Amino acid sequence: MSKTAGTLNRERLRAFVFALIAIGLLFQSSCATLEVALKKAEKALWQEKTPEPLQFQSDEYIVYRLQGGETPVTLAEKFLGDEKRSWVIEDANEEIEFRENQIIIIPLKEENKGGLAIDGYQAVPILSYHHFAESCESNLCVSASIFDQQMRYLKNNGYRVITMHELLGFMQYRHAIPKRSIIITIDDGYRSAYEIAYPVLKKYGFTATLFIYTDYVGVSKSAITWNQLREMKVDGFGIGSHTISHCDLAKKMTGEQFQDYIKRIKREIFVSKQIIDKELGQDTFCFAYPYSRYNASVLNLCEQAGYKIGVTVDRGGNAFFKDPLVLDRNQILKSYMYAFIANLKTFNKFPLK
Repeated sequence: MSKTAGTLNRERLRAFVFALIAIGLLFQSSCATLEVALKKAEKALWQEKTPEPLQFQSDEYIVYRLQGGETPVTLAEKFLGDEKRSWVIEDANEEIEFRENQIIIIPLKEENKGGLAIDGYQAVPILSYHHFAESCESNLCVSASIFDQQMRYLKNNGYRVITMHELLGFMQYRHAIPKRSIIITIDDGYRSAYEIAYPVLKKYGFTATLFIYTDYVGVSKSAITWNQLREMKVDGFGIGSHTISHCDLAKKMTGEQFQDYIKRIKREIFVSKQIIDKELGQDTFCFAYPYSRYNASVLNLCEQAGYKIGVTVDRGGNAFFKDPLVLDRNQILKSYMYAFIANLKTFNKFPLK
């Protein structure tokens, strides 16, 4: 078995001291001289020893001593191959300050894909916004200053905004997500999503998914345009369908026969996806039910169309075992911060003992 650096240093120190003692006895040196020599030798050896950053490594994790200037981002790029996975290191070292010589853990294997714990399970809140303005009157409108305050709260309190793709992987039990994951969505396609919400989200490093109904895009100065949607998509924002005309999919029109009803809502579901796919060059997989209304026929058609995620505005969070075509969302209305914070519950207690 090879000797550690510490063992070798101690043996060198002992040998050096014995040599000094022998020399001291030979020349009848004083005890004071030996003590001074011992202190000098010990100081020299400690100066020579520098702590190794890699303390321990297995197939599952690394024990690491931080060097100057290292952050979760740089460590994720170095050890996990992706700086975006810095959350893995942060979640494994909660309440630990990342400073020089601090010992941390770096997990190397995917753990807890479903966010399960002995006392409960992870749930992902999806926040639903509609319209933004400098000042608001409608309950569905959030002012620019309040929205900035809300996003700052998320950033300062360790919440991480994930994408719908990441949520889908979590719900399919393919990978874990950050402990404090949330999703931001914006419905309908108002231009304020581009002019007000977009700059604020970029300011805090967040993205969102916009659910648009295609008949509204570009029709007026208050509506978002396809070019604006393309710009947001380049910055990592997602675009989902909210039908063609924002109609109630669960309601038949007066005198409408069932077959005509199915034909009409099929067009709303299928053609809206085809339009978005063509305009944005994507495979649209997210759908928002207008007025949160759906039935068995609507769900069946959404699945046939190729949607993987469907969202309502029923309040609650979403565990990995929830039906991905009927996910809950919390509408963010004109309200106080304590009401906003109440929508951010990311863990449901459910003792298994």
